[in-house]
Amino acid sequence: MIRVAIAGATGYTAVELIRILLRNPEVQITAATTRQEGSPSIASIHPSLTGRLDLTCEDLTPEQIAERADFCFCCLPHGASTSIIPQLLDLGVRVVDLSADYRLNDKDVYKTWYGLEHSDPARLGPTVYGLPEIFGGDVVDKDLIANPGCYTSTSILALAPLLANKLVEPTGIIIDAKSGVSGAGRSPKLGTLYSECNESISAYGVGGHRHMPEIEQVLSTISGEDVDIVFTPHLVPMNRGILATIYARPTTDATDAELLAVMREFYEGKPFVKVVDHLPATKHVTETNYCHITVRRTKGVITILSALDNLIKGASGVAVQNFNLMAGFPETTGLIPA
Repeated sequence: MIRVAIAGATGYTAVELIRILLRNPEVQITAATTRQEGSPSIASIHPSLTGRLDLTCEDLTPEQIAERADFCFCCLPHGASTSIIPQLLDLGVRVVDLSADYRLNDKDVYKTWYGLEHSDPARLGPTVYGLPEIFGGDVVDKDLIANPGCYTSTSILALAPLLANKLVEPTGIIIDAKSGVSGAGRSPKLGTLYSECNESISAYGVGGHRHMPEIEQVLSTISGEDVDIVFTPHLVPMNRGILATIYARPTTDATDAELLAVMREFYEGKPFVKVVDHLPATKHVTETNYCHITVRRTKGVITILSALDNLIKGASGVAVQNFNLMAGFPETTGLIPA
């Protein structure tokens, strides 16, 4: 039995993690943390867990977490993860971090985009970026994994096969992505109130979204040369899901069929990426750990479309993929319900 803690148990990603982990009979969720007063039950925070998990949420120290758990999923905000992760690692707890604190390789880049001095800079760079379809072989024996973001997974999975095979130019790539409101988290914000976002679609973070350097960093590693993107996210009035429409310049005369064949070969044996002939839609992947991708060539431009559930394949599902690899379970454990 592997004992698991959830640090920061009140958010959307935490409840999705718990639902997935409850499908694994060899996992016991033994700790959940919150800074809320009164030690609320997990079911009072997430009523969908009523009768499924009898656990009290507490404000635990790293030492207390280590007494109860072998693994910890860290669902804390950016900047807060580094306040406990170094101590957890020193105490022998293995960690999957769902924040952005260990995704970037450079502390100065982190400070530029997150406005914070990184308190554990020695681990930037050596920490494996936890996108199993690309870096799964590096995940297995590690104690800390940097879980990717939702927009980044949608974009990287779409572009990786074509950049790796030099079928598109690495510069001038345009990523137009749209996300449901849950991507903004559970904390109340003016822009995500029902009356503000319902019946409306809006862009945000234009030219300056935090995921830009993350996408460029990982795609540059995959392609072996510097990748330059323009990334524009949009908020759409739905609960969950991301659809990215990506435009890139081709380097060859490859047809749609040939491009699709390259993508299918790249993801052969990767159970959660499906290269499809139809145009992906968020409804096709809702509440699953699948990413659907397709490609079209039109008037000298390659258009790649990618869809996934931002809370699962974009966060908690891929976190469990990483955990499964670290713990020695089949990668799909808990992620393909009967």
